Amino acid sequence: MVTVKHERIGESGGFDLLPAIDLRDGRVVRLVEGDFARETAYSDDPTGVAEALAAAGATWIHVVDLDGAREGAPRNTAVVADIVASITGRVSVELGGGLRTEAAVDAALATGCARVVVGTAALEDPAFVGGLVRRHGPGRIAVGLDVRDGLAVGEGWRSGAAGTPVLDATTRITDEGVETLVVTAIHRDGLLGGPDVELLELLIGHGRGRIIASGGISSIDDVLATRQIGCAGAIVGRALYEGRIDLRLTLIALAAGLD
Repeated sequence: MVTVKHERIGESGGFDLLPAIDLRDGRVVRLVEGDFARETAYSDDPTGVAEALAAAGATWIHVVDLDGAREGAPRNTAVVADIVASITGRVSVELGGGLRTEAAVDAALATGCARVVVGTAALEDPAFVGGLVRRHGPGRIAVGLDVRDGLAVGEGWRSGAAGTPVLDATTRITDEGVETLVVTAIHRDGLLGGPDVELLELLIGHGRGRIIASGGISSIDDVLATRQIGCAGAIVGRALYEGRIDLRLTLIALAAGLD
């Protein structure tokens, strides 16, 4: 296990801002609404992007293996390992995408990732993720809930995927000891239209787990709004790469306790 020491710009009241690095064929990209046909590539140097985020003050980075998510098994493991190695001791890495077996989770954590996000496999078999929590501890295992029309769906990138009412899914997963939920509003992901506050408030009110918001965040105000309603963190992607959010200034605002 790798211990990561954080060098924070200041305390942000237990709220974590996680800039995202989404990987496809070794490149940094963003999808719109999880659609692989609506991709924008931002960099061919994921390690360089991670180092820049670390230099700006990031203490967490959210990495997604999009190829792994689509194919059901990790596909960018070497790239992830390079990212982790480049920022070890400064930034914690959270990794998701294609982690559907115990062996895949073990291998992901062995790269030095601080936490992994299990999605489809957790929805299909909550007991599976419960076993991971018992094996690795709740601090290292999160569950990703991709939500469309009130349903938590596996393979959230695929239109028409079957789903479970999100509160039911949340209850079953947290009953297994999961403490952190990464909640993506699919209909807002990559569109810069703001977070789905209604969905986030529903889950926060349910009182099950720490909620990390994902999807639609486009400004410092959006980030602060997610904290104000009780989220434990927020993931920013496209807005960061297109200059709508300045990471360092946003971290300073969070540290200052601005709302």
